Amino acid sequence: MRFGVSITVNGARRKHEVEPRLLLVHYLRETLGLTGTNVGCDTSQCGACTVLLDGKAVKSCTMLAVQAEGASITTIEGLAKNGKLHPVQEAFREKHGLQCGFCTPGMVLTACHLLEKNPKPSDADIRHGLEGNLCRCTGYQNIVAAVKEAAARM
Repeated sequence: MRFGVSITVNGARRKHEVEPRLLLVHYLRETLGLTGTNVGCDTSQCGACTVLLDGKAVKSCTMLAVQAEGASITTIEGLAKNGKLHPVQEAFREKHGLQCGFCTPGMVLTACHLLEKNPKPSDADIRHGLEGNLCRCTGYQNIVAAVKEAAARM
């Protein structure tokens, strides 16, 4: 049995027939070819699969594609506009808020959501806001600096 889903992804309406058990992360990666959304732990612990669902940061490995019916999703591929990086992406680049880059898409999208809710976060607010995203490389100092820089730009 398959179900039809209609989801707006990065501004484009997408319609597909999907298996009812297909995870949103696999829909994005395998059906749509948007591989910036990473599969990390498969247990919702690492945040590498984070996307914005109707503006809210969600872990796409914990959600079925059919649950996103009618929603608007932004992936890391949808942040840059007309070849210009989003301020959060630019700040991560300039402040070296990444090393291997595996966690970066989830961190960036989570930071976007955080800054939407709190445009002037303290270091503690940033650390708390990013708690559900794990990085094995950076030690978080540059990530916090990147989010502070993005807040100043936005």
